[in-house]
Amino acid sequence: MDFQIGLVIAGLVVGFIVGLTGVGGGSLMTPILLYFGIPPTKAVGTDLLYAAFTKMGGVFVHHKKSNVNWSITGWLTLGSVPAAMATLWILNSIKTDIETVNQVIKQSLGWALLFTSVAIIFKQKILKFSQKHAGDKFHSESTTQNMLTIGIGVLLGATVTLTSIGAGALGTVTLFFLYPLLPTPRLVGTEIAHAVPLTLVAGVGHASMGNLDLILLGQLLLGSLPGIFIGSMLSGKVPDQFLRNAIAIMLFLAGYKLIF
Repeated sequence: MDFQIGLVIAGLVVGFIVGLTGVGGGSLMTPILLYFGIPPTKAVGTDLLYAAFTKMGGVFVHHKKSNVNWSITGWLTLGSVPAAMATLWILNSIKTDIETVNQVIKQSLGWALLFTSVAIIFKQKILKFSQKHAGDKFHSESTTQNMLTIGIGVLLGATVTLTSIGAGALGTVTLFFLYPLLPTPRLVGTEIAHAVPLTLVAGVGHASMGNLDLILLGQLLLGSLPGIFIGSMLSGKVPDQFLRNAIAIMLFLAGYKLIF
């Protein structure tokens, strides 16, 4: 595809918002790519590698701040990566025309956006509820927690591979229920660390199926890398709740339009 300044600006805006609020880039970027006329399969494949590259920097920062629980990341990955590979295999094995696959992805994307918007709006309420009802058993990780964490990984692996969204907002919210006493920065850092191998595996898988546009990826990264840096520098200086609610409403409307 040809160079489009609009895509660079889109990458800049999404990167800025991610750096500012921590809201997952996939939930914002994929609908934008569809708006630019990018086919759903190619939008998802390109966005997955875009997410992998942009979040690698986030992992470096969070690791230096000791905000990553590598044990939880490992259990999540144990479920998500095999699930991503299975989803890729199913997508590649379906003997149907590309238009049908695109329609399935658009419907899945729409529902994922609706769930993500709800998760963003009620994130703090969910956190307070889970912390209030947490008992002593949540102070240390248990076998049951580990198995449930793998289960969450499976759900995230399938959802992210199919739609390229869910690793950020949905992943963090589900972890709130399992690890309510874990500090929020560690939950966010852990989910970002988990998102890197998941989006990398899913993105490479989509690329092998021809669902990748390298020029598009380059344009998005050209804008997003400085955008994330600027957003991170300004984080905490802009009313976070206002931004999150505005983003949630935008995602809800985008999801509704894709489905209906």
